[in-house]
Order: sequence, then structure tokens, then C-alpha cells
Amino acid sequence: MKKLYTYIGRYWYGYLFAVFSMVTAIVLDMLYPKITQQIVDDVIIGGKLELLTKLLVGIVIVGIGRSIFGYCKEFTFDVLASKIGSAMRKDLFDHIQSLSMGYFEDTNTGELMARVKDDVDKIWNAMGYVGMLVIEVIIHVSMVLYCMFSLNWKLAFVPLATMILCGTVAIIMERKLDKIYEDISEENAVLTTVAEENLAGVRTVKAFAREKHEIEKFLSHNNRYYELNVSQAKVLTKYYPLFSFVGKVLPVCSTILGGIFVMNGEMTLGALVAFVEYSRNCTWPMEMLGWLTNDVSSAVASYKKIRKIYAEQPKIKNDEHPKVLDEIRGEICFDHAGFVMDGQKILQDINVTVPAGKTLGIMGATGSGKSSIVNLLQRFYDVTDGAVKIDGVDVRNMDVHQLRSNIAVVLQDVFLFSDTIEENIKMGQRKELQMEAVRLAAEDAKARGFIEKMDEQYETVIGERGVGLSGGQKQRISIARALAKHGPILVLDDSTSALDMETEHEIQQTLNALRDTTKIIIAHRISAVRHADEIIYLADGKIAERGTHEELLAKKGLYYDTYMAQYGALAMSSASAGEPAPAACC
Repeated sequence: MKKLYTYIGRYWYGYLFAVFSMVTAIVLDMLYPKITQQIVDDVIIGGKLELLTKLLVGIVIVGIGRSIFGYCKEFTFDVLASKIGSAMRKDLFDHIQSLSMGYFEDTNTGELMARVKDDVDKIWNAMGYVGMLVIEVIIHVSMVLYCMFSLNWKLAFVPLATMILCGTVAIIMERKLDKIYEDISEENAVLTTVAEENLAGVRTVKAFAREKHEIEKFLSHNNRYYELNVSQAKVLTKYYPLFSFVGKVLPVCSTILGGIFVMNGEMTLGALVAFVEYSRNCTWPMEMLGWLTNDVSSAVASYKKIRKIYAEQPKIKNDEHPKVLDEIRGEICFDHAGFVMDGQKILQDINVTVPAGKTLGIMGATGSGKSSIVNLLQRFYDVTDGAVKIDGVDVRNMDVHQLRSNIAVVLQDVFLFSDTIEENIKMGQRKELQMEAVRLAAEDAKARGFIEKMDEQYETVIGERGVGLSGGQKQRISIARALAKHGPILVLDDSTSALDMETEHEIQQTLNALRDTTKIIIAHRISAVRHADEIIYLADGKIAERGTHEELLAKKGLYYDTYMAQYGALAMSSASAGEPAPAACC
């Protein structure tokens, strides 16, 4: 993770200007009591009226200068904080994108959203307005104390002791707030996750009439979030009145004690007036201490949360010197590949080769490891035994970007972005793909018909995750997205499950026409894999059967049982009538 000083270092010149403007503004603030001292001592008491005009002009100049440099200070801090916050959010998002799939399976989406948005915002605030005030308080207090000691060192010990007391209380308060803010940050992430899940799954919630249960679950976390914020408020209300009380009492004490010094001839009346003005300048930093401690503690807690994400490193990384192929033909080889996750064997001794341009069908019961084969091929995970090779090169030695950019995948869980249909199809080649190619891909995926019936056609904005489209329509857009990519390898993971038999048959014809594309088709339907050059049937993570459609039927094993479960009655009725078996099943 980049340290905060790294971001600040990018804009050191800007911060230097901001601090210069701040110091200049504070110096001008310090001049005002000095001018007031002269007005009292030299004009009112000394009778030097000729000085009054100059002194009043000085007050005006001080006011104008204070306004100009104060504006420069605040504007510069705001701009720099915005740049740093934007850069931090980009870097954090880039890091999250680099993490391996395993991390996302163990981490809630809401937590990551809270880190990217809320926690970066708090650090952004600390680098801007809050940070500016912290620096200003330190410089301001230092200058005020210097001016007070120059006026009367004995009397100056009163505000000095007061400031030490307030600083000690602020440290105690910060330590108490630190743990509370960590808990608030965690609960904010949980609350965001619950809200995000319920809004994304609102159809499921309503379909099962679970609104009341989900509201109660949300309220339980909302109440916890409320209780933590109340705890924060209790700490603030316990200590903050001290800062406010001291800020009000200090000028009064300074006036009373200073009056004694004036009567004893140890101070002039003008010096006392100036000292009281300086003591008033001490009050706002002390009153700000509680609020600043509150915001700084919040930013520190957020920084710790972000560091935890940066502590996570991707398990899937490019080799130190990755091999970049001039061209990927598409030959795939699972060389006795095995995969173990969390101590559980997912795949064992998968040994199969798919020549370039050929088709492999994969079938098996749920949980048999079919989708894990795709994860290993795309290197979302690495094999624990054997190897996965493309064109004879171990995927672990290949450039990850080249590997994945040459594999077009239609996943079982279709995900469409909240964007136009055109942009969803172009995702594989957003910059290069022309509109005609988009239409052709939609035609091949049998999606062009329903798309062009819409009012906006390809400019139709799809709802979040494809809301408003049927399951079959979402699958066809997802297939069009993969076909438009024109990768040498095409993987379809149960991608036609929501389609009717006729549409599926038409898409199968399109896939059969892709002679130069290596295809891996994972399916539960016999009709999806029957034309494959080879079919493997997985059971308990192993290849239980392999062969062509006809060979597997002849074995009368697991594949045959699946065939009979899907088409047995239809095939038997056709056979008893003396008719050939239906095309859908043979």
C-alpha cells in the first residue's frame, strides 16, 4: 500500500503554497491585537491622533490580506485533498481488481463498497479541511503563545497550562474514540452488505413474502449502528464541554489577572487589551479540539481498514518472466490436473486434450467439479496437481491478461451491467468492435429478434443485473457478448439452460459452424453436448466416462442414465412405433 506521505509528496508544492498562505494569514491575525495595543496606548492614552488614520488603514489591510490568504489556503487544501482522495480510491479499486477469486468468495460486497466509498471519504476529509485545521491549530497556538509571552511571560502561563490540559483530554478522548470508530466502520460495512443484498435480491424477497424478516434483519444492524454512534456521542459530550468551558473562561481570567498586572504597573492597558484578544484567539482552537479529534480518529480507523485490504495479496500472479505467445491456436490440455480447496478435493487426475478447433462436452451431477475446470483454464485458481496447458504452454507461465483475453466465457450465472445492450455485447472488445459486428453476434446468439423489437433497440438500457429481461434473453445477450469477442477458445458453462429446445438447437448450429474455435461446453442437457468431438462425464471430481455421444450411449453407464432420464420416454415411444429416435436426443 502506498503510504499517505507518498500521495502528499506528489503535491508537495501545492501543500507548501497552502501552508505559506496559512502562515501568512495567521501572522496577519497576530498583527491585529498589536494594532489595537497601539490604538489604546498611543492614540487613546498617549493622545497621538495623527497615528489613528494609519492604524485604521492597517486594520483594513490586515482584514483584506487575511481574506485573500485564507481563501488561497482553503481552496488549495480542498483541491489537493480531492486529488489525493481520487488517487487513493483509484489505487484501492485497482488493488481490489488484482485480487484473486478466492478473496471475493470470502469477502462481502458491502464491505468493499464501504471501504472504497466511505472510508476513502474520511481520509479525503482528513487530508483536506480537517488536516488543514489541525495544522492551523498547531501554528496558530504556537504564534499566539509567542505573542502572549512577549507581552507578559507570567500571565502567559495561564493559557499555556490551559492548553496542556485540553491537549491531554483530547488524547484521552481520541483513545476512547479509536475503538468505537473501528466498530462503527465494521458495522457500516455489514449494514451496507445487508442493504445491497436485499435490494439486489428484491424479487426473491417478494416471491417468498420475506419482507418482514428482511426488514427485521436490517433493523437489527441499523440499531447496532445507532448504538455505536450513541456511544461516540457519549464520549464527545463527556469531554467536549470542557473545551467549550475553558474557551469561555480563559478570556475572563486573562482580563482579571491582567487587570492586576496593569494596576501594579507591570503591563500597559493596551498590552492587556492585546493579551485578551490573543486569549480569544486561543479559544477557537480549544473548542475545535473535540471535533478535530473526532474526525481524525474516524480517519485513522478507516485507514486501518483500508490497510487490511492492501495486506491481501493476489494468489494468482504473472510469472516473473511470463511467456507471451505470438498467436493462440486454442489447443487445450488438462495434464493429470488436480485441484484441492480448503482441504477438499474438487478435481482429481483430469487428463484430457482438446485439439484446436475441436469441441469438448462436459457433463456431471451438481458439485462434480464441472465449473472448476473453467476456473482452472482461466487461471482463477491454480492446479494443485498436474498442469493445464494451452498450445503446450502451462497457463501458470503465460501472461494472465493474454490468457483471459483469448478465452470467451458464457458463465452459468449471467451478469449484465446496467448499461445499453450494445455496450454489454461490446464488453469483450469495447473499443474495436463495430456496430455491424454487434448485430452479427446478436444474430448468431438468436438475440437480434427481441432486441430490435425494443423501442431503443441496441441503445436500450438494461436494468441492474439484467432486470426487465427474461432468463433466456439474458443468456442470449451473454452468448452474443462471447461470440463478439472472437476468441480462439469459447467456454459455455450451462449457458443454454434457460432457452427453449428450438432456440438451443439454432445456437448449437452456430457453434458447430465455428471451425477455428476450440469449444468447451458444460451442460446438464444431452442436447447441448451431443455433437461434441469428445464428452467426459465427471463424478466426484474424476472422469467417470469419456467418449462420443454414441460411444457413451453404448456403454450404458452414467451418461446413458442421464440420457434415459431426459429422453427415455420419448425414445421408447418412438421405438415402439417403429420410428427413428427424436433428433433432440440423438
